[in-house]
Amino acid sequence: MLKKENVSLSVIRRLPRYHRFLADLMRSGITRISSKELSRRMGLTASQIRQDLNCFGGFGQQGYGYNVEQLHREIGVILGIDKQYPAIVVGAGNIGRAIALNFDFSQMGFEMIGIFDINPSIIGMPIRDLTVADVAGIEAFCQKHHPRIAVLTVSRSAAAEMAEKLIHLGVSGFWNFSHYDFSVKYPGVIVENVHLSDSLMTLCYMVKDLSEKGTSIEVLKD
Repeated sequence: MLKKENVSLSVIRRLPRYHRFLADLMRSGITRISSKELSRRMGLTASQIRQDLNCFGGFGQQGYGYNVEQLHREIGVILGIDKQYPAIVVGAGNIGRAIALNFDFSQMGFEMIGIFDINPSIIGMPIRDLTVADVAGIEAFCQKHHPRIAVLTVSRSAAAEMAEKLIHLGVSGFWNFSHYDFSVKYPGVIVENVHLSDSLMTLCYMVKDLSEKGTSIEVLKD
């Protein structure tokens, strides 16, 4: 496996989808698959799949296709999910708790080592194998445990100050749900901004566009 220079962000964003589909194939007992069949399942072209994977070296064999388990493992290595980067959640409200409870971070390259909040009624609450800690102690915690990643689910008004503090404490990547885009201010830091409202409004536009075109979806009834 040889990673080429300047792999586009669009290719990188497709890698987790490949990884997920390959995991589904493994659970179904499928051991090998052609780019044509994988493209049919994923709604991509076979050419696109080959181009994406060729960014990281050769994986398939002519006349055989892809070994599903091997390709799944190799994409996992490319994504770095074998690294187990230490991560924290800052903000244990509804979104923070839902993320901590429902995401298996270990399957996505992270080890969740702490969760913090400012609310006295939440501090001390058990979440999985962690206990919500007072955010007042986050500096000492970071100096001792050195988290690389922070899941930020605090309010927009608190996000800027908290991000700056965590960056100075060595956090270099953020999964940001705060509605405050701070990636421009800190260009050396990796920020994945998640705006759920943007996604919902995009869906709204697409439904509106479908309706305006007069396209209907036939519902099959028993």
